[in-house]
Amino acid sequence: MIVITKTADLIEFCNAARGKDFLCVDTEFMRESTFYSQLCLIQAATSDSEVIIDPLAEGIDLAPFLELLMDSAITKVMHAARQDMEIFYMLCQGVPVPVFDTQIAAMALGFGDSVGYMALVKGRLDVNLDKGARFTDWSRRPLSDKQLHYAIGDVTHLRDLYPGMIEELTQRGRLKWVLEEMAPQMEESLYTFEPETAWERLKVRNFKKPYLAALKAAAAWREREAIARDIPRRRVMKDDSLYDIALNKPVDLKALERLRSVPRGFEKSSKAKDLVEAIAAALDNADDYAPKVERAKNRPPNTGAAVEMLKTLLRLRTEYVDIAPRLVANNADIELIAAFGEKADVAALKGWRREVFGDDALNMLAGKIALRLEGNEVVAEEI
Repeated sequence: MIVITKTADLIEFCNAARGKDFLCVDTEFMRESTFYSQLCLIQAATSDSEVIIDPLAEGIDLAPFLELLMDSAITKVMHAARQDMEIFYMLCQGVPVPVFDTQIAAMALGFGDSVGYMALVKGRLDVNLDKGARFTDWSRRPLSDKQLHYAIGDVTHLRDLYPGMIEELTQRGRLKWVLEEMAPQMEESLYTFEPETAWERLKVRNFKKPYLAALKAAAAWREREAIARDIPRRRVMKDDSLYDIALNKPVDLKALERLRSVPRGFEKSSKAKDLVEAIAAALDNADDYAPKVERAKNRPPNTGAAVEMLKTLLRLRTEYVDIAPRLVANNADIELIAAFGEKADVAALKGWRREVFGDDALNMLAGKIALRLEGNEVVAEEI
């Protein structure tokens, strides 16, 4: 097992990897007490080599590997790529593309929603993984042979999975489906931490402009604090406190002190002064500062039965073609189809998803498809 701790060795690996079609990548990181993920280990494998890169090694320069990640001629293969992509986006100042996410690919091959790496390896390679080192403190050195063996398995098995998954997806005409589903992961907005958009992580509970302005200002203040201090958002202030602040709109320290959800004594800190000033400024300009949030469309009443029938139909149709239901439609999509039919602006009524489910869903709403029991099984049939 090769553990790279020197830049020269990393350059050698990257030069050899540059001519390959794909690069399997995984990371180990810590984030319990920080805002940003603390990268502790990088595992990488090509078709004929595998290495562990120690980003904490003294003097090592990751630039050659980051250049490799940004090479658009090489497909980066990851499992459940979102967290790894966030880390590499921060390091590369860009999104490494293209990416092939085996978790998403598995949804198109009958493995259900969000299948874990262990289950996927067992299901496709018939290999049982040892997860004994899963909850390791990866920042501590030295790492044991057991830890390193566990870590490298996250890319060597990925390397074995990738060609077979590509082949099967191509044969079944589903590779395009998977690439379409992966496209949103390439959007830079997923990996940026812009304080003024931090409110989007919260639930909007009121649509009045003063409430929205105060919520946006409080969320932006918390985001700036968390980034500046590199601590988790909840360590700055919990979500419930932000909702309380948006509802009550404190513009002075006395008003802030009266809020039960705000930690006792916080109003005495310099941070509290910054918060109430931000709230006051937002309220003074609420019409312009408040985010534009559209209310959910009024849905026709009594669509509950239609929703349940559509969910059953979705399960039947996706079982028939052996893909995960969530790849076709989520609960919100189903509710919109039940309420608005053809007018619902959802992915399930477009492209290949419409062929798999959308047309049948509309036919069911029109009374052209019925569900019935056949023995103990539910089946759908045309009327």
